[in-house]
Amino acid sequence: MPAFRPRLLCTVAAALALTAASPATAAHADAAGLREVLFVGNNWDGTADVIASSGDFARVGRINVVPDKEQRLAEINADPVKWVYFMAIRSSVGEGHDQFADDMYSTPDGRSVVVSRPSFADVVSIDLATGRLNWRFPVSGYRADHMAVSPDGTRVAVSASTANTVHVLDIDTGRLVGSFATGDKPHENIFTKDGKYLWNMAIGDVNTALDAPWLDWTKGDRHITVVDATTYKPVKVIDMRERLDAIGLKDYSDAVRPAVFSPDESTLYFQVSFFNGFFEYDLVTDKITRVKTLPKNPATSDDRTTFVNDSRHHGLSMKPDGSKLCVAGTMDDYATVVDRATLQEGPLVPASKPYWATVSGDGRDCVISESGADQVTAIDFATGRKRVSVPVGDHPQRVRLGHVPAGWSVPSS
Repeated sequence: MPAFRPRLLCTVAAALALTAASPATAAHADAAGLREVLFVGNNWDGTADVIASSGDFARVGRINVVPDKEQRLAEINADPVKWVYFMAIRSSVGEGHDQFADDMYSTPDGRSVVVSRPSFADVVSIDLATGRLNWRFPVSGYRADHMAVSPDGTRVAVSASTANTVHVLDIDTGRLVGSFATGDKPHENIFTKDGKYLWNMAIGDVNTALDAPWLDWTKGDRHITVVDATTYKPVKVIDMRERLDAIGLKDYSDAVRPAVFSPDESTLYFQVSFFNGFFEYDLVTDKITRVKTLPKNPATSDDRTTFVNDSRHHGLSMKPDGSKLCVAGTMDDYATVVDRATLQEGPLVPASKPYWATVSGDGRDCVISESGADQVTAIDFATGRKRVSVPVGDHPQRVRLGHVPAGWSVPSS
């Protein structure tokens, strides 16, 4: 196994900090006849809302991400094993609903959007002009989950959560270009900004009621897998159990959930199952350096079995200059902006089961999905206060920055 050098992750130019906040990138998109937008995946709806990427976040249109729904359901109903998994997803992670839109990214030319569909165990590319499928890739196993797109926009990685595998696909053709093994139930994926590495976080089994700290061992093998993004060979495995134990946090889960790098990629901030807060991990020293515990909502039960899919807090983003973090306090029904230097939180902004946090196109706002209120809300990074909320479809989860053609309108089909 080749040596892993954390410093390799720290050499990316600051000018590449975040595409979402880069005026040069926005200017290039304008020149190419593209409009920057946010895609909001309405998981229970099977739709994706397209909204303005900043400002008033007005809705531009809505896409049907399951145009082949009847065909897929017929296939599932004809296969007893697929049917069992389909119903298991509905009754467990889906909270009684089918999961049709987990994650999505647009292609660099803005002509298509690629969507992972958990209940259909696939990834599809949808033509934004016609609403029809360009291609479909069935993942290994029976459920597709979080994705990540390479910095050059040519590849998309998707977690096949029941197969403990990440697939990497050509974003234009859907052709498999690589795969690698992970821990149990791969979840979040992150490409480094230079495109050299791909990180995957495995969260283990989050659908059992064995949630007491002493039963944590039943949750499976949860670790971070870092691979070379050319060969897809592992270069590092990081088990946060060892790092948590080293600072006396033996009762804390090591299931890494949403995570975000600092602009220079020397530091990782991450959430874990059951915890109302987040951790700071230094890649160079290979240590957890700070722990931030955020307030509990008195109305939220401390009974871990009541937390949706083991997440107390689920959603983390960073202001492009690295000065602020934004945290979605999912089960505690708030979001807050945290000063990165002091780890002091700002106002607790009331939100209904916020499930994700991202950054607006102009880098000024944190944008959260309120899955319990079917809306997205923008919070000003500077003041930590709510700016605006926009209604979307049923159970919004992932929110991703992307592009559509200038003048785009919803397909009639």
